[in-house]
Amino acid sequence: MRSILHPFTLVATTPRAFDDAVGRAREVLAEEGFGILCEIDVAATLRDRLGVEREPYLILGACNPPYAHEALELEPDLGTLLPCNVVVYVDDGLTHISAIDPERLLAVADRPELEPIATEIHRRLQRVVDRVAAC
Repeated sequence: MRSILHPFTLVATTPRAFDDAVGRAREVLAEEGFGILCEIDVAATLRDRLGVEREPYLILGACNPPYAHEALELEPDLGTLLPCNVVVYVDDGLTHISAIDPERLLAVADRPELEPIATEIHRRLQRVVDRVAAC
């Protein structure tokens, strides 16, 4: 399905089931050079801590080590903005995948030398979103 650009994310809706979309996200992230540093099952956390039931919602904290290294060499405090979150969730029965837009995220650093890194990570995350959404 088609991707949509939101103010700070890259988003697409997919006909894939949630578990299939999560599996595909893991595969495509790896193919694009990302590792998953952390995983947060938001639905389980809300259920366990608040007794709230919601549709599946998973955050994958993705990192592309060579680009992260390069960016951190330029701006050590950039670690506060890492990793790049990729989210797979169900809303009203539809599965969505979204990723933070690194160009907008890194713009807060106001460091022009980070722009090429942000652009490349944007391209890779856009491909992840598009490929997971496609069937």
